[in-house]
Amino acid sequence: MTYRAPVKDMLFVMKELAGLEAVARCRASRTPALDTAQAVLEECAKLNEGVIAPLNWEGDKYPSSWHDGKVTTTPGFKEAFREYAEGGWQGLQHPADFGGQGLPKTIGAACGEMLNSANLSFALCPLLTDGAIEALLTAGSEEQQAAYIPKMIDGTWTGTMNLTEPQAGSDLALVRTRAEPQPDGTFKIFGTKIFITYGEHDMAQNIVHLVLARVVGAPEGVKGISLFIVPKFLVNADGSLGARNDAHCVSIEHKLGIKASPTAVLQFGDHGGAIGQLIGQENRGLEYMFIMMNAARYAVGVQGIAVAERAYQKAVAYARDRVQSRPVDGSLLGAAPIIHHPDVKRMLMTMRAYTEGCRAMALVAAAAFDAAHHHPDKEVRQQNQAFYEFMVPLVKGLSTEMSLEVTSLGVQVHGGMGFIEETGAAQYLRDAKILTIYEGTTAIQANDLVGRKTARDGGQTARAIAAQIEHTEAALGARQCRRVVSSSACARPATPCWRWSTSSPATPRRARMPCSPAACPT
Repeated sequence: MTYRAPVKDMLFVMKELAGLEAVARCRASRTPALDTAQAVLEECAKLNEGVIAPLNWEGDKYPSSWHDGKVTTTPGFKEAFREYAEGGWQGLQHPADFGGQGLPKTIGAACGEMLNSANLSFALCPLLTDGAIEALLTAGSEEQQAAYIPKMIDGTWTGTMNLTEPQAGSDLALVRTRAEPQPDGTFKIFGTKIFITYGEHDMAQNIVHLVLARVVGAPEGVKGISLFIVPKFLVNADGSLGARNDAHCVSIEHKLGIKASPTAVLQFGDHGGAIGQLIGQENRGLEYMFIMMNAARYAVGVQGIAVAERAYQKAVAYARDRVQSRPVDGSLLGAAPIIHHPDVKRMLMTMRAYTEGCRAMALVAAAAFDAAHHHPDKEVRQQNQAFYEFMVPLVKGLSTEMSLEVTSLGVQVHGGMGFIEETGAAQYLRDAKILTIYEGTTAIQANDLVGRKTARDGGQTARAIAAQIEHTEAALGARQCRRVVSSSACARPATPCWRWSTSSPATPRRARMPCSPAACPT
């Protein structure tokens, strides 16, 4: 099944819901935002449809392999990654000062969906690298930023996130990896990290590991955790690669899905200690890592949308071709393609509605992120930041749970053929399962949403979002009202309409109006 990027759908959401033109004005862009978005998305579609998507099924059949400490990725991945990097896609939304293109997250998120639809396993490497870049932009020193960020943006190096240990999954207070201070200001790192996505591979010259560890003598619990840069190869003062660091891959996991993505067990310090550099201040590592984690959580939500889109496209194509039985509603007299069967239509419409709804949610959140970083008004920035942070667990939790239902429906549309691996429908269901687990399970997202994002402001952001929903319902009711009223009276005079103007998704302003044919908003 050939993947076709839903460029028109993405542009519609950007224009009508995410307010891309307003995002561009915040960034003082002189180029029409939709023109830029369309050009970028169309080029991104070409790469993903023609180069990366064809490798998806190959990666499931021929996963990454480990031998004697080295990982060999699926045939074709190395070449595809080089083309991806040379096209500037890794730096799409990162600062131009470091070699990036500085485009809005709103556009970057749409491109991220395409990449993940094309090949979820492949896309994980750029995803983790994006997170490492964001962490260094926030907490890294100028020297660290200059040494590492440009190389990750141009694809020469990639990045990882090292949190989990055998005894410390989501409870990072149990992290035991230790860091011993050295006279030259560096640290020696000792410990084991598991479930490290692209912790070892052959697609780049170096891998920049960001590692949580506890400095000797630090407080117990999360307050004593620090963050370190521990590269696979040490970096010389002139930027060239030096000696091999004492950080080694001792195995990779055999997984249910995303088989082409190497999930590594990394051992630090078995031969004297891995050399690491402290990022920011001691004992603030978890704070810095959460910057990376929140970026990754949003991106995983986009992954859910992406795999759902791919499963939907495959199901539609199969339903159009598969001829079986006469539709039960009598719409056709003989055997017909199953897309004419009411239950198949129901499943396909459900798949499409869920996917498009979550895409809209994710792109609106991305627009809030852009406003939070670039709007000239400080208050508006703060409001959008609160809105974006509130939406992250929703984008992650809902979109990934949705992807499980959509990919399962995709198998159901295929019937018995969906249960056969050769059709490819089952791969999307297997790949989707991990999305509800990594970067925080759905329950962890729920805890974050209620315990942190809702409680911290007494529910103000949640109430503002509820008000927006109320407005949308009223506006839809008003449109229905216009269809049924006479020229002189409203059929639903008790229903208020809300004319709405908003400077940000988090700060709605509304004015009550009489419900009448003349006053109903369009």
